[in-house]
Amino acid sequence: MSGNTTKAAGKPAANAQVAKLTLPDGKSVDLPIIKGTEAPDVVDVTSLYKNAGVFTYDPGFLSTASCDSSITYIDGDKGILRHRGYSIEELAANCDYLEVCSLLLHGELPTKEEFKKYKHDITYHTMVHEQLQFLYRGFPRRSHPMAILVGAVASLSAFYHDSLDIKDAAQRELAATRMIAKMPTLTAMAYKYSVGQPFVYPQNAMGFAENFLHMMFATPCEAYKPSPAMIRAMNKLMILHADHEQNASTSTVRLASSSGANPFACVGAGISCLWGPAHGGANEEVLLMLQEIGDVKRIPEFIKKAKDKDSGFRLMGFGHRVYKNMDPRAGVLKKSCDEVLEEVGVKNEPLLAIAKELERIALQDDYFVQRKLFPNVDFYSGIIYRAMGIPTIMFTPLFAMARTAGWVAQWKEMIEDPKQKIGRPRQLYTGETARKLVPLDKRK
Repeated sequence: MSGNTTKAAGKPAANAQVAKLTLPDGKSVDLPIIKGTEAPDVVDVTSLYKNAGVFTYDPGFLSTASCDSSITYIDGDKGILRHRGYSIEELAANCDYLEVCSLLLHGELPTKEEFKKYKHDITYHTMVHEQLQFLYRGFPRRSHPMAILVGAVASLSAFYHDSLDIKDAAQRELAATRMIAKMPTLTAMAYKYSVGQPFVYPQNAMGFAENFLHMMFATPCEAYKPSPAMIRAMNKLMILHADHEQNASTSTVRLASSSGANPFACVGAGISCLWGPAHGGANEEVLLMLQEIGDVKRIPEFIKKAKDKDSGFRLMGFGHRVYKNMDPRAGVLKKSCDEVLEEVGVKNEPLLAIAKELERIALQDDYFVQRKLFPNVDFYSGIIYRAMGIPTIMFTPLFAMARTAGWVAQWKEMIEDPKQKIGRPRQLYTGETARKLVPLDKRK
């Protein structure tokens, strides 16, 4: 397992091509073109303001690379998602979630002995400080679990002072281990608190996915043994959500980290961003849509509305902003979804029957096929969570739990990058120009 991954990108080569920008005043600027190992080339504009006195304008940073990274590669047109060069399909089919965590953090899949040690380290960091239960009890019971997680994760910096020095490699590694290990415990605690049940402690004899399900559903009165199908599905769900390049929450973690803030606070910031319905709440929106439909007999009515541009209605969980073809994660999850639904029985849950019929239509109807509006990862993840008995309010916390691996890997990569600087986006100012202040008694 490699502790450092050599990057093939990030600097213009000595013989790099350049793009020439000519401004209205006749001034021209040469901008180096940087090539990555894959994906489009980028135009280096770091010296643009210094040499030309202008900035670039890119709302949402949709055409701007904020960093170079060797962790995750996405090709939305071809439906490709790879971590450190490995396809998401291969990882989900063959790996444990903790193997993928180690891959994201260290650059290589662990050997058998390395994985044994890494799994041990994670397992023996799953407990959280006992005083954290008092922090939870300070929240109203009706609090959204994401609100609790934001506070709980950020508060870890108050308990673990021996892993806050981001300049110390050993402390960075310890912080990353703690974050990944404790997130399932904190997430399950948020659920238990919301339903008024006692917290359930982690069990070192259980695997990562099994342990989380146990903490969610066991009580002091009755043990809970998840089925192999449930464990496999949860393991795949976590792998598929582990990292997704420079999305909004990951960029938030990097921006917070650029100031030198401690890693727990940075991940807390990422959780806050993920909470937004346009980001991490999509699978929750799928279930709300299914509830709105209410009955299989009403599906044609909603399909008709989805095809009507003026209706304002759209099917949640279909299509993807990045993937212009099939979401590669959805293909993996579809198999798990079918397995879990077969186990629980679709007939026992009307919403699952609606979901299956919607899936059938979307994969066959020319309207959806031509527009490539295929079911995405949020569609299937929401259905699986529902089948597992996980309430809708917990969907986004589970997303945060899985994505923690990507957040800490991106945080670690940025901290170890000698080129990293504090983030400081520019703006196009459109407000008032300089004007004189009128004293209060003379204003009309």
